[in-house]
Amino acid sequence: MPEFVERPSWESYFMAITKLVAKRSTCLRRSVGAVIVKDKRILSTGYNGAPSGVSHCIDTGCLREKMKVASGERHELCRGIHAEQNAVIQAAYHGVSIREGVMFCTNLPCNICAKMIINAGLSKIYYLEGYADSLSREMLNEAGVGLVRIPDPGENYL
Repeated sequence: MPEFVERPSWESYFMAITKLVAKRSTCLRRSVGAVIVKDKRILSTGYNGAPSGVSHCIDTGCLREKMKVASGERHELCRGIHAEQNAVIQAAYHGVSIREGVMFCTNLPCNICAKMIINAGLSKIYYLEGYADSLSREMLNEAGVGLVRIPDPGENYL
């Protein structure tokens, strides 16, 4: 008889998938993954990296690193698109409504991503780690987007 393995909660399940998505990242500074879910179904995923058809930082080097730009600042000085942005863009590209969906993300989104998440109609964000951007949390709270920091599920479910 096979040994019983603890079944993960839905939150741990989706966050483990989010961590796997982050492994596709081409950012040299931080690997981030995002998964948008509705009714316990994955609608879209995204990871941070350059737009399609554009060289990635793993190929060209990191401009932000060269310029010593602190985390959470000067987002325009990056070739990459954030994971949260890519997840929203992929849903739009494929005509999938994410309104009232939930985002799982390895990091709390920055304020640029927070604005997209608010206008896309997402209702809640589950995240593992914070991010150096206090305006993000302030705007998400003001807009009524729920924020839930959850413990890292580790590699148990991968």
